[in-house]
Amino acid sequence: MIKRLVITLFIYLISFTNVLSTEPDIFVQSTVNRASKLLSENITKEEKIMQLQLIAKDTVDIRGIGFYTLGSVRKSLTKEEKDKYSKLFEKYFLKSFSSRLAEYTNPEIDVNDKEVINENYTIVKSTLKATNERPEIKIDWRIYTKDKKNPLIRDLIIEGLSLARTQKEEFASVLNSNNGNIEVLFKTLEEFSN
Repeated sequence: MIKRLVITLFIYLISFTNVLSTEPDIFVQSTVNRASKLLSENITKEEKIMQLQLIAKDTVDIRGIGFYTLGSVRKSLTKEEKDKYSKLFEKYFLKSFSSRLAEYTNPEIDVNDKEVINENYTIVKSTLKATNERPEIKIDWRIYTKDKKNPLIRDLIIEGLSLARTQKEEFASVLNSNNGNIEVLFKTLEEFSN
């Protein structure tokens, strides 16, 4: 009897957690808590970077962001070029994201609100609490919710500035100044990632 009760309770908790994890605001707070806990641990910067990259692979739509940042150029790429770009962008994104975030120690972020844009997107509004070193910062998370059981981060808008759009502009600048040569962008991504 007790064994059956424990199993029933365990199944209930798992299903309850899965239901909670699909809500975009709870998903963001959970992701933030994971990263914050990791950043406060007494481990090396390299270990933090490795763990942050695992969190990012779990929670960020790296492929979606990558193709967004390419803009209309992606339509003219071959399948091989798209595959190569996806691999290079993932390395670039993970290195850029984790090395910047690893500098923080225990960032406190409070999720304040959410705004459902449509069935595919929800904006989750949050605040990075002020410290002696920095002011309070408003961060909006663009969450891709097409798969209700697996929400993913598509963009961060920090004080009104979209990181994905900024990246898109940087890549467009590289391509425009090199006659749209995708190989130059590949080389730029490779150099940063190595």
